[in-house]
Amino acid sequence: MLRAGLIGFPASGKTTLFQLLTSVREAPHRGGKAEAHVGVSRVPDERLDRLTALFRPRKHVPAAVEFADIAGAAGARAGAQALLDVAPYRNADALVHVVRLFRDPSVPHPADAVDPSRDVRTMEDEVILADLGVVERRLERLERDLRKTATAELRKEQEILFGCRAALEEGRPLRALALTGDDAKRLRGFQFLSAKPLLLVLNLDEADLPRAHDAVRLAGLGAFLTGAATRAVPICAKIELEIAQLDPADAAAFLADLGLTESGLDRVIRASYDLLGYISFFTVGEDENRAWSIPRGTPAQLAAGEIHTDIARGFIRAEVVRYDHLLARGTIAACRDHGELRLEGKEYIVQDGDVINFRHAT
Repeated sequence: MLRAGLIGFPASGKTTLFQLLTSVREAPHRGGKAEAHVGVSRVPDERLDRLTALFRPRKHVPAAVEFADIAGAAGARAGAQALLDVAPYRNADALVHVVRLFRDPSVPHPADAVDPSRDVRTMEDEVILADLGVVERRLERLERDLRKTATAELRKEQEILFGCRAALEEGRPLRALALTGDDAKRLRGFQFLSAKPLLLVLNLDEADLPRAHDAVRLAGLGAFLTGAATRAVPICAKIELEIAQLDPADAAAFLADLGLTESGLDRVIRASYDLLGYISFFTVGEDENRAWSIPRGTPAQLAAGEIHTDIARGFIRAEVVRYDHLLARGTIAACRDHGELRLEGKEYIVQDGDVINFRHAT
C-alpha cells in the first residue's frame, strides 16, 4: 500500500482534508508527544468498477493509499524535526503539503497574510533543515568509525552524504539529486523527508474554482514545480465537505454544475498514486475482484509477491490479458479463444491494466 504524510501550516485545511480523504473524524492528539493519525483512501478506478460489473464477485477491493496526519504545524523548525520521530512520516512514500490559497477573514493565517509561494518555500526550507541535521550527525559518526575501520563501504556512504550535505546547504531538497541504484539504497534507511516526492494540494476559494486549472500560476508556484518529483493538484476543501455529505447522485450533479468530472478528493488520491509512478494490475474471479498497486517496471514474479509471498516463491507462469480485451470479450475463455491470453515468465514487466492469474506451485 502507498503511504503519504500530510504536512501544512495551521489554518491551511490539512486536518479537514485528512478527515475527508479517510473518513477518520477524530482529530489527532494535540498535547505531549507528537503522534499521527492514519487512515486509508481508496484509489478510484473505473476499470475495476467495470470488471466488477462483469464478474459480479463477492468482494470488490480497490487499490489504496494510506494517509497520515499529525497535530500542529510542521512549520516551525521543531515541527519539521518532530516528523522524523513519527513512524508514518519516516516510512511515507511521499509528502502531501496542503497549501492555503483561500481567503477567509474569520480564519486568520498564522503569518497574517495568505501567500502560498512563501508558505511552500518556508515548508521546504524547514524540511531541508531537518534533513541537514540528520546528515551532519551521521557524518560526525562516520568520521569516528572511519578512524577505527576505513572500509570502502563507509567511504562510499561518506561520499554520498557529502553530496547530500552540499545540496541541502544550497537549499535544494534531496529529491533533486535523483539518486538511483546502490546510492539510493544506501540512503533509504535514513528516510529523509526532502528525498520523498512532494504533492502540493492547493486549497482554493470556492470563487476560484472556475480558474482551478490556473491555480499554479495564480499561486506563483510555476518555478517551484519544475523541481524533480513535485506536482500540484487544486481543490476546494469547503466544497469537498459539502459534496461528502451528499448521496452519489446529488454529488455527481453538484460536480457537473461546477464543471468538474470528479471530486477534488479523488484527484488528490489519484495524484498521490501517479506521483510515485505506480500502476495497477487486476485479479478477477467469482470470489474477489481486486486492484493491486506496484511501481512501474515491476516484473511478474515480484508483482505476484504483492498478493502473497508463497505465490512469488512458487511462481510458474502468469496468465495475462489486457483489461480492454477482457471487457470487450466478456470472459477469460473468449480471450483465450482469440489469442489474447498470454503466458508470461517471471521477468515479464507488468503493464498498467493487466488482468493476471498467477500459476504457482503449492
